[in-house]
Amino acid sequence: MTGETSIAELKGVGPALAAKFTILGLKTVDDIVDNYPRVYQDFSVITPISQLRPGVVTIQAKVQHVSGRYVRRGMHITEAVASDDSGSMRIIWFNQPYRAGAIKADHDYFISGTYELSRGRLSLMNPSLELASEFPLNTARIVPIYRETKGLTSRQIRQAIKQVLPYIAQLPESLPNWLLTEQDLMSRSDALRTIHFPDSTNQLAVAHRRLGFEEVFRLSLASLLNKQENQSAPAVQIPFDQKLAKKFVSNLPFTLTDAQRAAIWQIYGDLQKPSPMNRMLEGDVGSGKTVVAAMAAIMVMAEGKQVALMAPTELLARQHAATIHLMLKPLGFDTQFSLLVGSMTAAQKAKVHAAVSRGDCQFLVGTHALIQDKVDMKNLALVIVDEQHRFGVEQRKTLMAKAGHMPHVLSMTATPIPRSLALTLYGELDISILAQKPGGRLPIVTELISPNSRAQVYQKIELQLTAGRQMFVVCPLISESSVLDAKSAEAVYDQIRTKDFPCWRVGLLHGKLKTEEKTAIMQRFVNHEIDILVATTVIEVGVDVPNASVMLVETPERFGLAQIHQLRGRVGRSTHQGYCYLLLSDSSAPSKRLRALSSTSDGFKLAELDLELRGPGAIYGTIQHGALDLRIAKLSDTALIAAARTSAQEFIDKNEDLLHYTQLNSHVTRLRTVTNLN
Repeated sequence: MTGETSIAELKGVGPALAAKFTILGLKTVDDIVDNYPRVYQDFSVITPISQLRPGVVTIQAKVQHVSGRYVRRGMHITEAVASDDSGSMRIIWFNQPYRAGAIKADHDYFISGTYELSRGRLSLMNPSLELASEFPLNTARIVPIYRETKGLTSRQIRQAIKQVLPYIAQLPESLPNWLLTEQDLMSRSDALRTIHFPDSTNQLAVAHRRLGFEEVFRLSLASLLNKQENQSAPAVQIPFDQKLAKKFVSNLPFTLTDAQRAAIWQIYGDLQKPSPMNRMLEGDVGSGKTVVAAMAAIMVMAEGKQVALMAPTELLARQHAATIHLMLKPLGFDTQFSLLVGSMTAAQKAKVHAAVSRGDCQFLVGTHALIQDKVDMKNLALVIVDEQHRFGVEQRKTLMAKAGHMPHVLSMTATPIPRSLALTLYGELDISILAQKPGGRLPIVTELISPNSRAQVYQKIELQLTAGRQMFVVCPLISESSVLDAKSAEAVYDQIRTKDFPCWRVGLLHGKLKTEEKTAIMQRFVNHEIDILVATTVIEVGVDVPNASVMLVETPERFGLAQIHQLRGRVGRSTHQGYCYLLLSDSSAPSKRLRALSSTSDGFKLAELDLELRGPGAIYGTIQHGALDLRIAKLSDTALIAAARTSAQEFIDKNEDLLHYTQLNSHVTRLRTVTNLN
């Protein structure tokens, strides 16, 4: 048997059952070894019948007096009596008529199930049963439960795993011996055997730590190798011009925060180095990342080099263009600035392409249009990627390739990311954090609203609209769904326009609209030609309408904490008080997640809680958990992450040859393509 052996060759599987395994993506022996259980049932404690108490139990007994009968509506009941030296008890199975013929008299069985009242008597209901042995699969142990599909049960998967245990036992180690000793780790083969068939909860925890450690170690090693490679590449050195920086700052209509000053100083330090900058600018909503990006760009432009800023949506690209253009104008750089987005005419695009290739355009802002072949960057030195997690790795690499060398890269995100997650996802990046808000902004008032209080909230909103303010209404769905019980934007739009706020101008914005339509509707809202904008999360990131003071979120239970925090960041972006109303779907007590929103405006605290409650997908939605190879490790386990990261650096410092560790090398090579930019 090898790792490539087909599952169909295992005893009791065959082609038909192998096809069921394939539905779960399991084709080979290696596939089922790497298919970890999703949960476990602990049936490991065997209790004498006389000492049983209601609950989940396991007994070792002989089964007698087995009989079956059909009752009302075709239901079949099998009843039996189980006995051990201490006493007897009744067993009942529903709709399992084969039980009566399968049970052998005078044989010991392990029987595991729920001991509960049935018709006034305590009975063991629908238990698992198998002949007593030294290696039970389905009873009398901690039983693994796997992801299943129609026609394939965990019982059948366990049968297959048992057959490959000899293969697991001879699997080679994937980590260096010094690392196993240093971190007190279980061997790989023992960990894999234990993860499938644990002897105890303590041993299972040890196996989890070993496999989780290796997952984070591989990811950390991939990111550190990327960072090492990045730092070895040559870069265009951009000197710091103090007079230019002071002139830029003196023309701003606001004062930079200390966090902004610290971030730009770090960026200026990076730009002067002979190796490429690879920095993430992480800032909570409204923390002022755009001005930091513009300050980085002016140094590059002063040297006659080019800057490219790529945003995930045309709406955001146009907004960046308008904001940055105003900042560059006092310096005279506005004439070397262009926008390139998909909705522009062919003639407009051709004009921009020509200016870029000649070098007349030194700062180009756009969407995916920037990575098209027609865009020929003459001397690209700085790439700025906004909401970088929304772009695929290949898209970012394509943009950077236009430099002909490794340019300086500044990634920006408005999604607060817990440190443990940032270290794991962005290990090769240096990180600058903007945790301060610009002066003069009031904390957003966030309230949880029950359905019965909708009318009272509408009265408060009416006052805001009458005062000249505007409102966002966000819904989780575009159209009504027969599957999901959630408000749709289309239905809410009709309700608000015709019944709730008939005297106000109402617009509708969602992802199915054409880009030109979305841009036009948003521009009308910016121009205050629309008072109430009903939308989906298309307005989640970056949209800046200072006059909007109210955010109303329908069915907030459908959103993550970080997502709602982003949404409420769309209001309160001026001196006007901002309000965020979360309209609950029912009158039951709100969840811990939603209560946290009303008690704190700290995006980083909320991100930590979202990570703890919902996992990394809630924060980092575009790279799936599986792509990161994290199936065991918890990103909330900061101690494990720190240990694995330290060990990864030690692996590099020891000049270990990755090629000596075949299995490790395979994983790290793949992970280097999904961690950030290289």
